[in-house]
Amino acid sequence: MTLHRDRFIGFFILILILGCRKENGTTSLSDLVSVPSHFPSMYYPEGNEYSYDRWLLGKKLFYENRLSVSNSVNCGSCHHAEKAFSDSIPLSFGDNNILGKSNAPSLTNIGYNPYFTRAGGVPTLEMQILVPIQEHDEFNTNILDIIDKLKQDSFYVQLSRKAYGRELDAFVLTRAISNFERSLISGNSAYDQYFYLNQSNAMTQSQIKGMNLFFSSKTNCSQCHSGFNLTNYAFENNGLYKSYRDSGRMRLTKLESDRAKFKVPTLRNIALTAPYMHDGSFQSLESIIEHYNSGGKTHISKNAHIKPLNLTYSEKQELVEFLKSLTDPSFINNQNLKR
Repeated sequence: MTLHRDRFIGFFILILILGCRKENGTTSLSDLVSVPSHFPSMYYPEGNEYSYDRWLLGKKLFYENRLSVSNSVNCGSCHHAEKAFSDSIPLSFGDNNILGKSNAPSLTNIGYNPYFTRAGGVPTLEMQILVPIQEHDEFNTNILDIIDKLKQDSFYVQLSRKAYGRELDAFVLTRAISNFERSLISGNSAYDQYFYLNQSNAMTQSQIKGMNLFFSSKTNCSQCHSGFNLTNYAFENNGLYKSYRDSGRMRLTKLESDRAKFKVPTLRNIALTAPYMHDGSFQSLESIIEHYNSGGKTHISKNAHIKPLNLTYSEKQELVEFLKSLTDPSFINNQNLKR
């Protein structure tokens, strides 16, 4: 009786949600999130263009525990909105509290990425969801079993038909989640307001000094962290260790030159996404700056731009302050993106 009642309530809520849209029957992406004018247009593959129904379905699935084998975790379990869709621990726990293998990255502006996972082994956002679904230390299941569970829920049955004109299946699930994830757009930090929108009072003097140092030849930070998203999406080794447990991109390419190389992450909202590095080994922004100031450890794959910087105490603090200016409060406080 309780199960049928819950399904009825869920379906009733769906009708209310769909009935509360604009009078012209559309809700644009800009009604849900702030789309910066200085950002490029978001790419949507054919057949998965944005629509409110697809976005809503994707959001529900993103936070759906039934994606995991024991109905205990969801995408949001490791990607928390208040942490810029990252986690607060070095390695996240998956289904049945199994410890993961790498640090959960921020999903900030994930729709702009040209490839996915830290080793870059997945070419599309639609395909990416298949990785956590089948990983034993994440959802530990398969997509067919997930579909069988969710097809018993009238909420998903009705919204799938409305969003994609077909029954809930693997096509719908992967595309709906990626449709929602493309709305995780962040570009309203103090840095954006100062650098792109010419608001002279948006950053402090310490942050401005840090920004100038960040983009200078003295630090070479912008050799890797460049562009509107503060990443060049390349695969690099930053001298974190002399010997790595994780072979990084080499697992995919089998090339020794790719050993222990990982995708350069965005620095947007970085003050919120500790711990850092592919294994979550650094706990603070200060520890990151100290690492790069030291020049890192010797490794055959280490990027040539990483070398001792000899920064003063003030310069290190200014760099930290600049990194803090990359926080976008409107992004992490956007209720439309939360469960």
